[in-house]
Amino acid sequence: MVAASIGALSLFIWLCLFFAWGRFWRIVPSSPALAPENLLPRVAAVVPARNEADVISPVIRSLLNQDYGGPLHIYVVDDQSTDETAAVAGKCGDTVTVIASPDLPSGWTGKMWALAQGVQRAAEFSPKYLLFTDADIVHSSSSLSGLVGMAEALHLDLVSMMVKLRCESFAERTLMPAFVFFFFMLYPPNWVNDPRRKTAAAAGGDILVRADALARMGGIARIRGELIDDCALAREIKHNGAIWLGLTNDARSIRRYETFGTIGRMISRNAFYQLRHSAWLLIATLAGLGITYLAPPLVLIAGVHSNHWAALFGGLGWLLMSISFLPMVRFYGLSPLWAASLPLVAIFYAGATIHSAAEFWLGSGGEWKGRTQDQQTPLAKE
Repeated sequence: MVAASIGALSLFIWLCLFFAWGRFWRIVPSSPALAPENLLPRVAAVVPARNEADVISPVIRSLLNQDYGGPLHIYVVDDQSTDETAAVAGKCGDTVTVIASPDLPSGWTGKMWALAQGVQRAAEFSPKYLLFTDADIVHSSSSLSGLVGMAEALHLDLVSMMVKLRCESFAERTLMPAFVFFFFMLYPPNWVNDPRRKTAAAAGGDILVRADALARMGGIARIRGELIDDCALAREIKHNGAIWLGLTNDARSIRRYETFGTIGRMISRNAFYQLRHSAWLLIATLAGLGITYLAPPLVLIAGVHSNHWAALFGGLGWLLMSISFLPMVRFYGLSPLWAASLPLVAIFYAGATIHSAAEFWLGSGGEWKGRTQDQQTPLAKE
C-alpha cells in the first residue's frame, strides 16, 4: 500500500511536469537570421577571462569571424590570470582590446567585477548592444546575427541562448544533457519569455543585452555580489523590459569536463547558494529528488511481484520521466537509451548538492579558479 501511494505521487508529479510545467522538455533550437534590410547596430562583446590561455584563442577567433555586418569590437577582461591569457588575447587582432582587471573589491564576485570593467571600457564604443560571452564559448559565424536579429525583431532587451555543452567523455555524456534539462525545468523558457510571468533566467555563456536597459537597471553593480549572475541579470532586466531564453546550436562550450569529479565541483559551486543556504530547503530538495526521480524505478522493482498497482504507477512515472528527457538526449546526439538513466543522474546531483552545503559550512563554498566566493559570512554590500 505504501509503495503504491509513493508510486501514485511520483506519477502525479510527472503528469504535472509533463503537461503543466511550461512544456520545458520541448527542445526547439533558436537561430533566427538578421534581415538584410535592417540597420546593423553597434555591438561590444565583453569576455571575462581568468586563466583561460588554453581556450581563449578559438573563442576570440570565432567572434572575429562573425558574418555580422555591423560594427563589432571585442573587449577581453583579464581577471588577474596567472597564465598567458592576456598575451594570447592580445595577439588576436586590432578589434580586440585586452583590459587588465584591477584588484577585486569587497562585495563583488570575480566575474561581475570583470564584466563591469568591460562595460565601462566599452562605453567609448557607444554600443547599442553588449554581448556577454564566456571565455570557453565558440560561436558559429551566424551566432551574433541571430541574437541581434531576434532582439531587433521582437524588441527585446535581453536575449540569451543556452549553448551546447561539450558532450564527449563518458562523464559528460552522462551528466551534461541533464544539466541543461534541470536548468530548463527550473526556468521553463515559455514562462521566461512570457511578459505576464515573473519567471526570469538567462544562460551566462551567451547573453545579448541592450546597453540602455543595462544602464536603467543600475549597471553590473546592481548584481555585483550574485553568484548565479545570469539569472539575476535577467530578473533585473525583466522588471522593466522583455527578455528571451532559448537553446542554440550556434554556440558551444569547449571547456572539458573529463571526469565526474570536475562536473561535480561545477555543480557544487552554486547549488547551495541557489537554495539560499537553507538547511530546510536542502532537506526539501533532497526529498523532492527522491520522490520525483528515484521512487519510480524503485517502486516499479519493488512492486513487480507483490503490488501490481505500485509497479504500474512506478513504471508509468519512469516512462514519463524518460519521455521528458528524450528530446534533450537527442539534441546531444546520444542513444535514446540514455533517457532512462535520469534516476541515476539525479543521485549524482543530490550528492553534489550535499557537497555544496558542506563546502559552504566549512567556509570554502563557491570556489572558482582559486577564489572562494560563497562563505558563511555573506559578501558585504557597498
